[in-house]
Amino acid sequence: MNNILIADDNEEIREIVRVLLESEGYNIIEAVDGEDAVVKVDENIDLIILDIMMPVKSGFKACIEIREKTSAPILLLTAKTQDSDKCMGFSSGCDDYLSKPFSYTELVSRVKALLRRYYVYKGKEEKVSSNKTINIEGLVVNTTSKEVSIDNKEVILTETEYEILLLMAQHRKKVFSAQNLYESVWKEPYFYSCNNTIMVHIRNLRRKLEKDPQNPRYIKTVWGKGYRIE
Repeated sequence: MNNILIADDNEEIREIVRVLLESEGYNIIEAVDGEDAVVKVDENIDLIILDIMMPVKSGFKACIEIREKTSAPILLLTAKTQDSDKCMGFSSGCDDYLSKPFSYTELVSRVKALLRRYYVYKGKEEKVSSNKTINIEGLVVNTTSKEVSIDNKEVILTETEYEILLLMAQHRKKVFSAQNLYESVWKEPYFYSCNNTIMVHIRNLRRKLEKDPQNPRYIKTVWGKGYRIE
């Protein structure tokens, strides 16, 4: 049974989401605000649903802190629909975005899709015996198990970080602009405000992959153009 954490300061919303998802066979853990959500997240949580507008700690801030603890998918619930808010959510580390009011069908379909992708990414489904790898100076990307390692040490990435790395590793020496990366990975139209989303993910990737993130060995910046892997 999958464990889903729902954080919303509105008790009625939490109850609605709990009833809907429990009817689908999920186990629901509730948090009353962003701070409570951060505290309750552990390795047993398979998916997190966060409201953006919460007291004590907003969904954006909670998302950033939760990303330090787990790579489990995060779904943001919000009444905000502006593209800048959506990009801010992705910059914070969320995987999907659902605007209120939402339908039962839409919520359940998003949850199932996120969990399905997470299972495949984390190798929780039965692994295939044949592996296909990309090797770049000690950096190994296994495209079958979706595992990444450097000098035989596993590197834990979020699904989005993995997708960015895989795209660039499969097209070495190609310069990817922020727009290229955003539209290829998020599969949504690019807006200028989304540039920060890419910068945040590149910074996080370098922090995890590089011995010296200020002088990256793998993901290079091509000034005024974008990023590439040599």
